[in-house]
Amino acid sequence: MRLRRTLPFVAGLVLLAGCAPTQSAPAGAGGDDKTGTLRVWLFDEANRAPKEAVVKEAIGEFKAAHQGVEVDVQWVPVEGRADKFSGAFNDPANAPDVAEFGNTDVSNYAATGALADLTGDLTAWTEGKDLIPTVLDTAKSGGKTYGLPWFTGIRALYYRTDVFAELGLKPPATLAELTGHARTIRAAKPDLYGIAVGGKYTYAMLPFLWANGGELARDSGGKWTSAITGEQAKAGVTQYATLLKDDICPPAQCANLTGTQSVTAFAGGKAGMTIGGDFNRKAVEQGAVKGKYAVVPLPGTTPGSVAPAFAGGNLLGVFAASKHRSLALAFTELLGSAKYQDKMYTAMGNLPTLGSVQQKLAANDPFLKPFVDTLKAGTKFVPATPAWSKIDSQNVLPTAVQQIATGRKDPAAALADAAAAMNKAFG
Repeated sequence: MRLRRTLPFVAGLVLLAGCAPTQSAPAGAGGDDKTGTLRVWLFDEANRAPKEAVVKEAIGEFKAAHQGVEVDVQWVPVEGRADKFSGAFNDPANAPDVAEFGNTDVSNYAATGALADLTGDLTAWTEGKDLIPTVLDTAKSGGKTYGLPWFTGIRALYYRTDVFAELGLKPPATLAELTGHARTIRAAKPDLYGIAVGGKYTYAMLPFLWANGGELARDSGGKWTSAITGEQAKAGVTQYATLLKDDICPPAQCANLTGTQSVTAFAGGKAGMTIGGDFNRKAVEQGAVKGKYAVVPLPGTTPGSVAPAFAGGNLLGVFAASKHRSLALAFTELLGSAKYQDKMYTAMGNLPTLGSVQQKLAANDPFLKPFVDTLKAGTKFVPATPAWSKIDSQNVLPTAVQQIATGRKDPAAALADAAAAMNKAFG
């Protein structure tokens, strides 16, 4: 999930699970009434007006095509989503027909039995073939698809063009070169972080792990086990933790930084680089570095390669208890259509999940190209299991990164502890 401006990534969520609820009562049986009121839950935003305007336009179009139907939208604060969704899971009579939720919450929500399986519906949807496969994968749990990906959030490397020009640097071609550039910047300009990253910025660390060939966990017949003690995973985590050093981003200031705080430092002119999302554009544009930055894909370990990015984002799903199954699906597909994904990008900067819309927007907006290129190069996702919420909420990976960065533990010991915590959560 990539939480937007309502929370500090998180993302954004990127965004983050960790407070997803569990079910203590079975989901109710649904129905397929063709009239009445469709209840819709959408996430609130710090600046909701543009999003609300697009949704109102979609509602007008939907009502015109479905006589006798009303649409009631409730705006759900992201930070309060756990209690809100838990109530819906435990009391189907109060559940919405359609809801927006983060993709890191999919497995947890699917396990409650409260979400409708949309696998066949999206296969039959006329625009379904345009959904980017790696993004669609983030909507799946147990081989079934529980939501229509509404937008995705991808991170890339933001860098200061003025600082790079002054120091004679070119955008790094590898992660090792990125580290070298960060040291050069810090040495030449000690008032700047070479790169602003944080010990609590998991979604900046994961590309380092994946680029080095590591994995978070492995699934064997539905049984997940941690893989972070593997040599490749250890190399990736250690490479990231190396950025949290006095000669790049001092641990005293950076060990506790989140993603939002890392991007804020860059936007405020306090860093030569950062790892940020397409969704961070507005914050950077409003900062001190406006007109003095550019974005490229985060490089991999070899020249020309791109580090796999975490595919964050939000979905639109249908509750199994909905009494308006067909209407709920139709409204979901309308909001998720090319027409309204385009409008949501214009309104909120949300990166579409339909390939044709992405390509059209990228052709007209050069800023999007590095994010689209990163997506095309291949993304990765967190383990598709409800246990990930517990692992995330317990700060298992951030703790390991912080221990390595501050020298409290060597990489092997820190990751062994993290693996034990992960395996306990996996059960």
